[in-house]
Amino acid sequence: MRKKWLMNVITLAIILLLATACNRNDKEQSNEVEGSNDKPAQTEDNKVDTNTLPFEVTHDGDTIQGGTLQVGLVADSPFKGVFSWELYADVYDAEIMGYATNSLFVVDEDFLITDKGIAKLDVDANNNKVMITIQGDVKWSDGMPLTADDLIYPYEIIGHPDYEGVRYDDDFKNIVGAEEYHEGKATTISGINKIDDKTIEISLKKVSPAIYSGGDGLWGYAAPKHQLAAIAVKDLISSDVVRKNPITLGPFKFDNIVNGESVQFVANEHYYKGKPKIDKVVVQVVPSTSVGEALKTGKFDLTSEFRANQYDSIKNLSNISILGRPELSYSYLGFKLGKYDKEKGENIYDEKAKMNDVDLRKAIAYAMDIETVTDKFYQGLRVRANSLIPPAFKSYYDETLEGYHYNPQKAKEILDTAGYKDTDGDGIREDKDGNKFTIRLAAIAGSDTDEAIVEYYRQNWKEVGLDVQLTTGRLLEFNNFYDKVEADDPEIDMYMGAWGTGTNPSPAGLYSKGAAFNFSRYVSEELTKLLNNIDSEEALDADYRAQAFRAWQEYMHEKAAIIPMYFRTEIIPVNKRIKNYAIQYGNVTELQNVEFIADTAIK
Repeated sequence: MRKKWLMNVITLAIILLLATACNRNDKEQSNEVEGSNDKPAQTEDNKVDTNTLPFEVTHDGDTIQGGTLQVGLVADSPFKGVFSWELYADVYDAEIMGYATNSLFVVDEDFLITDKGIAKLDVDANNNKVMITIQGDVKWSDGMPLTADDLIYPYEIIGHPDYEGVRYDDDFKNIVGAEEYHEGKATTISGINKIDDKTIEISLKKVSPAIYSGGDGLWGYAAPKHQLAAIAVKDLISSDVVRKNPITLGPFKFDNIVNGESVQFVANEHYYKGKPKIDKVVVQVVPSTSVGEALKTGKFDLTSEFRANQYDSIKNLSNISILGRPELSYSYLGFKLGKYDKEKGENIYDEKAKMNDVDLRKAIAYAMDIETVTDKFYQGLRVRANSLIPPAFKSYYDETLEGYHYNPQKAKEILDTAGYKDTDGDGIREDKDGNKFTIRLAAIAGSDTDEAIVEYYRQNWKEVGLDVQLTTGRLLEFNNFYDKVEADDPEIDMYMGAWGTGTNPSPAGLYSKGAAFNFSRYVSEELTKLLNNIDSEEALDADYRAQAFRAWQEYMHEKAAIIPMYFRTEIIPVNKRIKNYAIQYGNVTELQNVEFIADTAIK
């Protein structure tokens, strides 16, 4: 429920990362860039009217009993297989866990926690406390009851001194006693108390509006203490209970895992909302280059995602319906401006970092012809982002913000004024001291289309005199990309990535001093103040919080440590053998209610 790769409750994770697949053309491999007059010539000019994409669909026919839902996990790398909400760090693992989620809360169309989930949340803002209460008799997939101990145990994992994951952050430290526990000064988290077998109370240093969306340190998942407690926290990530036989609270339970390739789930007879109407779910990895054909032939009923630049391959298929909704995500260009100190658990900003020149960063942003890319490659299914807050968060997104429009002349003027000049007449600018200047870009390996987009941006930068080369000389495989980005690899000056925000709009989990996901490593006293304002007690006033969001967005634009690139429309193809399917936030089809009108996918 909190920021950081988190899922929209009940539905699959809405975290899409830039590009995929490993099919490189010869031009990309040689690192040559097309001529300065070339424009992308990919798809037809007609834009998709995203307003016509429905949120739900009903297919006519009589329902059948049981059946197996076939899901394509669109990935060009094996999934890692860390099936723990406290430990995972891979979008694909999150998508898989969505079928067996341990989520406690359900949110409404405004992404606020309701009382419709496994647990309800009661907030005592005056005393900085929250109460979490299990509703009814809920059981794990092994038949054991869900208890208050299972609500507490995730906090003990994340806060443990031996925890090496990324979820112990500034948000988590808002829990009273969390820091003392993490530092080994206490054996328990003093601010978390068990009231009875179904209820816990958490004392917080502050309560802000973020609590109602799963922020302020609140953790939105349970962990089966009876299965995990016998294993040391440092050993959990490699244990069988995480990798081979995790037990869950969701509508389906793990049945068979083929490492990196597929997972089979069977219906969870103990699911608190009743046994699912279908018997099984099989989630199988499918390369992004093959997913269109797989949908056409009826190999899959659903896919974990469908990439906008492949829309033409499915838009006329008669065996599927295409649904769409605004994504809780954005693509961005990030700059490496420091390091992450794992021991201290904080980002260290480096004033001497190569890319620590705000004028250089702004020039890079103005040089990017994002508008052409969205029109030619994405047909309007992605649009230029003007902010780091997705438009789906209507109370906090500000459409009046300009962002960075394509303006190469302005980029040149900024570079000239900042002292980046072409001193030897080769068309490439030197640095301020007259030395050769090359910027190394990391991006994820993708299809020919995705790679063409990266090459087009490299050409944009070349046109204003900047030499941008790919880290390691080529695009990076997904896991290798994030390993390098997280490790602050010195070969990376800037990188193209994306964030799924989850249902909590607060940016603290991605950009605070203690956020491991703050990959740019940019921190400042002013940034910390602005983030604190968003999640302050004063922000319980809606107008105050909206203004705090506006101030933060303006500040991030001015500092240009992160450049927003795209907002997205999420495309969800649904095979016509699925009876009913809805995706509107606050009104999604729950997995236990999926049912079929045919034994196999319609071709």
